[in-house]
Amino acid sequence: STAVAAESSKADLESMAKGLNPTIGYWDPLGLAGADFWNQGDDATVGFLRQAEIKHGRVAMAAFVGYWVQSNFVWPWPNTLAGDAFPSTDLSPEQQWDALPGPARWQIIAIIGLLELWDECGGGNPNHKHYMKGGKPGDYPSFQNFRDEVHWVLDLYDPFGFTKKMTQEKKERRLLIEVNNGRLAMLGIFGFLSADKIPGSVPAL
Repeated sequence: STAVAAESSKADLESMAKGLNPTIGYWDPLGLAGADFWNQGDDATVGFLRQAEIKHGRVAMAAFVGYWVQSNFVWPWPNTLAGDAFPSTDLSPEQQWDALPGPARWQIIAIIGLLELWDECGGGNPNHKHYMKGGKPGDYPSFQNFRDEVHWVLDLYDPFGFTKKMTQEKKERRLLIEVNNGRLAMLGIFGFLSADKIPGSVPAL
């Protein structure tokens, strides 16, 4: 049954790959889909890989937009309690990060770590399956438990419930769009970083 499940997972990847990019199709030159990470089985491995791609794609999309905003806009309010302004757009986004006070950078890193922990713990919901244990990759848990026990906060995904009546077919199509946009954003943010580090390395920039 394990072999059948593994083939099913790989078949799902191959089917999804055709929808994502019919020209390239399924491309796994390192054979990672069958690598059996941490001896958890191929289903868990595929879940890990899909989660990783979706998550990195989302981070890259945020980074791409953030890079553009930081290059052209400065927040009008003070950056510190002392009244210091945010770093100027005369600096590159990488230089702006370096110019931030140390505590501000550690706050950002800490929040990212807490968001990651919340995801791995399923938001404290025992019915929210982990992506390596049959759960849906990319399905970030709700903050409902946090709202109930600590403080009101919006969910990261669809905070106003616009997708509740969306058909499953449309949801699947939107997931393919998200993965493709994430892949493009990963290339885009690396293009920005390369162009900043090595002038002329990306002619379009």
